[in-house]
Amino acid sequence: MLDRARPGPDLYALVEEYFRSSFATDNELITEAIRRMLAAGGKRLRPRFTLLAAEAVGGRAAEHLRLAAFMELIHVATLIHDDVVDGAVTRRGVNATAVDFGNRISVLAGDYLFAWIFKNVTAAYQHPIPHVLSSTLADITDGEVLQLKALGDLDTTLAAYVEVAAKKTASLFAASTECGVLAAGGSPFAVRALRDFGTAYGIAFQMRDDLLDLTADEATLGKPVGNDLREQKMTVPLVLALEGGDREFRSSVERFFADGTAEPGAVAGIVAGIARQGGLAKTEAVLAGYVERAKQSLAPLGTAPARAELAALADALL
Repeated sequence: MLDRARPGPDLYALVEEYFRSSFATDNELITEAIRRMLAAGGKRLRPRFTLLAAEAVGGRAAEHLRLAAFMELIHVATLIHDDVVDGAVTRRGVNATAVDFGNRISVLAGDYLFAWIFKNVTAAYQHPIPHVLSSTLADITDGEVLQLKALGDLDTTLAAYVEVAAKKTASLFAASTECGVLAAGGSPFAVRALRDFGTAYGIAFQMRDDLLDLTADEATLGKPVGNDLREQKMTVPLVLALEGGDREFRSSVERFFADGTAEPGAVAGIVAGIARQGGLAKTEAVLAGYVERAKQSLAPLGTAPARAELAALADALL
């Protein structure tokens, strides 16, 4: 997880040290809840994107740690809320915040964290950074609502799925890179390039997450395998399997959603059906297209070392 090959400072370590030494809110209980989530781990991709974007236009990562940390904290707040909405028991292999603190404290902790972040952002950063982040939060919420509306909708199209992924997941990656460029004084061309990268990367990231939900093990996921199926989420492997699948497979998915069963054997049967209908292979192909789109968007950065790091992070999704 550490950036051992990079010539400059280890960005992951910088972010972790910042959280250990500098993060605290004015509410002790909420600070404890957030620290537990942070201690559970994570790749810290969003803050790393902010720092790499700043470096790509000549900035110094260490000067933008606070802004980068806000990106991760927005992500943490959304996860806390997600776990309440989904009734999740685990997150990153440990208890979800709602398990340890209850739904009421969890919802309030997420709300407080959003407000605390924006209080600090508006005080410390000039336009358009506060606007970018407020718009991003609106997109994330809109994406979550669109996903909820599509639960169990077997007629969901790939375009509708991408709209949800772009708002729910990719918008924060795009904001992370865009704000990094803006804070470091990058040109409008660099802002557009890095935002496009974050958007394409984020869509590919969500597709990879969908695949892992079906193909990884619980220890790797930090949550039960097939959780998206149990929640009737229209993930991209399922959408693509249904799009080109036969009537028998569609009927099996309809029965699975109607029964509401969480039996491992039932989940495994649907996963096997998705694979037979080509859903997994088609997802890999579509995902690869978004990874390539992400890397191509970096062309305006020239030979900046950060460009190679961002491209490598995109390639890692494959």
